[in-house]
Amino acid sequence: MSDTEHVELLGLTFERLYTQAALEEAVTRLAGEICKGFDHNADPLALCILNGAFVFAADLVRRLPFELSVEFVRYRSYHGLNASQHPEELLGLTQRIAQRDVLIIEDIVDTGLTMQSLLDNLKGRGARSIQIASMFTKSEAFAGNFAIDYVGLDLPNRFVVGYGLDYNGLGRNLPDLYILSE
Repeated sequence: MSDTEHVELLGLTFERLYTQAALEEAVTRLAGEICKGFDHNADPLALCILNGAFVFAADLVRRLPFELSVEFVRYRSYHGLNASQHPEELLGLTQRIAQRDVLIIEDIVDTGLTMQSLLDNLKGRGARSIQIASMFTKSEAFAGNFAIDYVGLDLPNRFVVGYGLDYNGLGRNLPDLYILSE
């Protein structure tokens, strides 16, 4: 299944793009940036977007030296290799967010449709401030009108797996990040 340089999932071949060490370095850098730029003095909330961001969120929050609550929401925005134009909320918020500083932890922002839906939801619930930490972005595909405050790595506009991201449920457990071979 894997020779570390390549993996095969459901008949598709992916090539390694970033090693585990490179990903860890990006997470450490992001944690430092968040410590400097995120208001963590008044009951902050880290909001992890499932399923893909669970690996990044776990790595990131362990590097943050301040108290914070963690909450999970889940959206479906991909079907196979294709992004949906209408993200579907599968698991919503359970914690109060009014007058709280919220740090959204996302695995990847490509078009921005899922994030825009979540931002609208959080603003409507009265969050004091909202910042976004995304391990990966695809600036070529981004069509949002919001800022991503903390970015780990920018990727080409191609399908990736590993480090929490999947292809039809497979590949999330890969410690490296892989890109679909052309």
